[in-house]
Amino acid sequence: MAVARRTVISFGLVAIPVALYTATQDNDIHFNQLHKEDNSRIKYKKTCAHCGQEITSDDIVKGFEYDKDKYVIITDEEIEKVKTEKEKSIQILHFAQLNQISPVYYEKTYQVIPEAGGEKAFELLRLALMNEQKIAIGKVVWGASDTLMAIIPREDGMIIATMYYADEIKELPKTYNKPEVSEQELKMASALINSMDTPFDAAAYKNEYQAKLKELIENKINGKEIVAPKDETSNNVISLMDALQASIEKNQAPDKPKKRTTKKTKGA
Repeated sequence: MAVARRTVISFGLVAIPVALYTATQDNDIHFNQLHKEDNSRIKYKKTCAHCGQEITSDDIVKGFEYDKDKYVIITDEEIEKVKTEKEKSIQILHFAQLNQISPVYYEKTYQVIPEAGGEKAFELLRLALMNEQKIAIGKVVWGASDTLMAIIPREDGMIIATMYYADEIKELPKTYNKPEVSEQELKMASALINSMDTPFDAAAYKNEYQAKLKELIENKINGKEIVAPKDETSNNVISLMDALQASIEKNQAPDKPKKRTTKKTKGA
């Protein structure tokens, strides 16, 4: 697995060299755009809006529009000069409880591995965070932005989750009227939750829709007919309480069969 980034975690006066690896991968099926007439691939060209000439990557520079159709050109070298050595490393700002942070703030996750010479300090930070049940909040300059992040300890190492800033989180588009919920309805909902309560196992979940897409593609390649599956959803309108009760009964484990006992006969 290729290293996504190399950096340093600064913890007080301690500097921990680390390598970051992307923690997730895209397994989705992607389709190409084709010309309807001859099934040829569609290509896009970059052209200059002024002269219409086709442009290559070597001809492109970064520009910031400070006024209508007026740009100031900024080079990668100039951007690097703005960064200080301190900003190039992950600076731990403070520590916090994991449950204090809403999941909406997390963006992308990396697995963190210590580089040579940083193993002892890395393990010290991991154990200290585990013992205190805390996470570290840090910042680093990546690209042209200050990147906020959470350093989260795990039993087998640590992960870094980049985070959104508060002004990047959208407000709830609208509120809703909260209707009255009876005690009986709440008990039924709680019973349904408890009937479906099982330990989380990530390996137990499969992308079933992607599997169906793969099957569709294979069938099309092999010239097989595509048959739509039957819709198993019910169109019957029932009350909330009836729906809860039916759901509970559906998720209840069947009663274990009673052990058969045989009567001893006299003289046996």
